[in-house]
Amino acid sequence: MQAYEKLLEANKLWADKMVQDDPEYFERLAHLQTPQFLWIGCSDSRVPADKITGTQPGEIFVHRNVANLVIHTDVNLFSVLDYAVNQLKVKHVIVCGHYGCGGIKAAMTDHDYKYILNMWLRNIKDVYRLYREELDAITNIEARADRLSELNVKEQVMHLAKTSVIQRAWKYNNIPHLHGWVYGLKDGIINPVFEMAAGTHIDSLYEYDDL
Repeated sequence: MQAYEKLLEANKLWADKMVQDDPEYFERLAHLQTPQFLWIGCSDSRVPADKITGTQPGEIFVHRNVANLVIHTDVNLFSVLDYAVNQLKVKHVIVCGHYGCGGIKAAMTDHDYKYILNMWLRNIKDVYRLYREELDAITNIEARADRLSELNVKEQVMHLAKTSVIQRAWKYNNIPHLHGWVYGLKDGIINPVFEMAAGTHIDSLYEYDDL
């Protein structure tokens, strides 16, 4: 049996079990999606949003990319953000990174990862540059990477707050609240490191006055 065939077989077993436990599970799920949360997480397979938060299908709307970045030219991300905020009316947007992130570690090196990855990782390098003094003072490389994971999450939340999507929702609906979390691979615990309540003022350079 090929590896991908094992996935299909496991899917059938899972679906059968769900129906045995709850015969109306899929019928109910097919007509229900009212999540309160948008999760912007890392693509790392060890950080599944539903598993680590104990949520069920329909409770959390998910977007994932390498190192959980909020990049203003990323149409994929912004289509998810727009839909979640303006159609689903989520109450919370969570940017969740994780300790031991390969993207974070890669951005801390001078290695050439070729064009596409270099372009993506440069966004993390920009975060490092903002906090260079603090980060360079951390002599332990693993601890430095962990701190950069926290600071990266903080900056991605700030990037969300700079968008017209979020600012318009703040003005007219007083939601969503923004959260920056970091998940621990070693203990399974989420560490909340930063948050912004709806309506929080940021640098006026980024605030729209005619929404």
